[in-house]
Amino acid sequence: MSELLIESAETIVVSALNHYSYCPRRCALIFMDCEFEDNLHTQKGTAEHEQADQTSHLCDVMGGRLEYALPVWSRLLGLTGRCDVVEFRPDGSVYPVEYKHGKKHKWLNDDLQLTAQALCLEEMLNVRIKRGAIFHKGSQHRREVEFTPELHQHVVETIRAIHTLLASGHLPLPINNQRCPECSLKNICLPAVIAEKERSRKAIKELFEVKS
Repeated sequence: MSELLIESAETIVVSALNHYSYCPRRCALIFMDCEFEDNLHTQKGTAEHEQADQTSHLCDVMGGRLEYALPVWSRLLGLTGRCDVVEFRPDGSVYPVEYKHGKKHKWLNDDLQLTAQALCLEEMLNVRIKRGAIFHKGSQHRREVEFTPELHQHVVETIRAIHTLLASGHLPLPINNQRCPECSLKNICLPAVIAEKERSRKAIKELFEVKS
């Protein structure tokens, strides 16, 4: 994992990768401005995670071991967090599983979070982890994720982008797209209001540039 080394003294939380990939402004509001609000989606997600966290470990019918709410970290990547479930299978393989509320979405934010967890486990346990899964509570479906070199590199690039964002101290503009209505921070972020102000600012600037 030496090629994945992050040169920073700051440690970030694994979940920050999910937030940043979903929306950089959301990530900044949570980890720079310490803002957070619950909505129906986050409340259901919290309840489902609490249910998964009730037991520290179990043995499955195949003779493997299941660890719940397992703390993970990586010195190389500067990450810390926890896995919802890690399956230690009889064949020696390690298989992280992340619980998510709702059905599968088309964005990569959940895959990045799971890949980051796998990289932490690889460093901690000195193993190679090829796959994990995301369990979508809404559809009761487990979706397998292959940890490709491209996903590994995407994790590194996202970590570096988060460091740059937090070091800048500047709040990014809203993405103002189809993700915003489901975001728990929309009443704090005000994407439509800020987008309209930004459009007005650009229109005024262009008007004066034409006149000059």
